[in-house]
Amino acid sequence: MMRALLDRFHQLRSNRHAVWIGYALVAFVLAVLPFVVDSGLGRTWVRILDFALLYVLLALGLNIVVGFAGLLDLGYIAFYAVGAYTWALLASPHFDLHLPFWFLIPLCALVAAIFGVLLGTPTLRLRGDYLAIVTLGFGEIIRIFLNNLNAPVNITNGPQGINRIDPMQVGDLTFARTQTLLGLELPSVHLYYYLFLALVLLSIFICIRLQDSRLGRAWVAIREDEVAAQAMGINTRNVKLLAFAMGATFGGVAGGLFASFQGFVSPESFGLLESIMVLCMVVLGGMGHVAGVVLGAVLLATLPEVLRHTASPIQQQLFGKVILDPESLRMLLFGLALILVMLLRPAGLWPETTRRRELASRE
Repeated sequence: MMRALLDRFHQLRSNRHAVWIGYALVAFVLAVLPFVVDSGLGRTWVRILDFALLYVLLALGLNIVVGFAGLLDLGYIAFYAVGAYTWALLASPHFDLHLPFWFLIPLCALVAAIFGVLLGTPTLRLRGDYLAIVTLGFGEIIRIFLNNLNAPVNITNGPQGINRIDPMQVGDLTFARTQTLLGLELPSVHLYYYLFLALVLLSIFICIRLQDSRLGRAWVAIREDEVAAQAMGINTRNVKLLAFAMGATFGGVAGGLFASFQGFVSPESFGLLESIMVLCMVVLGGMGHVAGVVLGAVLLATLPEVLRHTASPIQQQLFGKVILDPESLRMLLFGLALILVMLLRPAGLWPETTRRRELASRE
């Protein structure tokens, strides 16, 4: 028996070593990825990676609302807009304010959380389609307000948007131009990549801890059966408001980073299609599964760009000319890919184990 215990101990130890080796390899790949992409595909694709990381932040926030708590939110992009405009108004010549990033990032999160509570409070008794319609309307109201708050007092500059937004700056280190660190030249898009990556890793850690916490289990209980959860003593009102507020916090931070990275914001960046896209990322990856949501966000953020760049060359090789507009063909192939995935993998590409078992039992 002692021999069996020793063998089991050595097996667990070797498995632990394998896990740490895997983590080290993933960390190395993520660290060198922008340099590999830059040298192989060009700096444009590094910028696409930056936007993919922002979408990961958005998808993780929406996963708290939709995946954990089961609250269908079609206006999530409104919190993204709130964060972006909070940063833009307080770090640009528009109001001649140039507040530092360490103050703006928490402020974006706080303002977005307040808007999350404002959205959640009147929708506590709504479920399903009714909740979806109300949240959709909330997202459109925010966009319309941003588009029209330029008279009689010019607050948002209306449809023209706000430009010349301050880039991220840490002391004397500005992310707006190439910097040399440890003998390496890091262009602006590389600097933002590492910043976004650090915040994504922190967000993943927070989501995993939330999922395993008492609050996370309360969200899951509400998702499965709200009446039963209330009967078991869960304060469904407060728990649902916390879900809206916590999810909105991620959107606010992502919006502020977007404003800093882009240097320009306008209402056109926060339309309904963006909310649908983020929701597709959560559903495609696997609702409620953090790793699956990250996978879905990365795929849906990069796949349209891949189709955009390959549509014309492929048509040129097959037919000798471009028959279909690349933009239309891109959306057609994108939609077809989503339909196929939902037919073949209804629980998502990387579903949560519990959800996979539930769907298997229903079949």
